[in-house]
Formats: sequence, C-alpha cells, structure tokens
Amino acid sequence: MINWSTDEVKFKKNSPKEYKLWRLTQMINYGLDGEKISLSEVKNSWKYINKKIDEKTKEYFEYLIWGTKPSSISISKNFSNLS
Repeated sequence: MINWSTDEVKFKKNSPKEYKLWRLTQMINYGLDGEKISLSEVKNSWKYINKKIDEKTKEYFEYLIWGTKPSSISISKNFSNLS
C-alpha cells in the first residue's frame, strides 16, 4: 500500500504506536496490496480502529472475528438501496 499524502517515515519515527494503528486502519479500508495482517493485531487494536473503519467492512470483520451477525435492520436498509 502506498500513501501519497502522509510522510510514513517521519510518522513512524515520531509516533510508532499511532503509526501502527493508522497503517492497520489504512490496510483494512483501502486494501492489503498482497500483504497480510495478523488476527491478533486486529483483535488487540480493535477498540482503537473500529470507529475509523468503513461500516460494512467493520460488520464483516466483527462477523469473521467474533461471529457477530449483522442486524436485520442493517441488512434491510442496505437491501432497499440496491433497487
């Protein structure tokens, strides 16, 4: 993943923890580009990154990691938008 608007070297050097959370969020929202992310890393960072992740992606990750099924309201709302 290449981010053109952020100086990643400087960000990583000055704020390593924030950089790690930012990078994980970027990878989830914009694609992994062939890289893999660690399940334990996502679980440990979830309370910090879940508000910055796309809503549908968030529901999908919650389902994959914790088995939480999306609410029927969410499904109905999105289904009506398809037509």
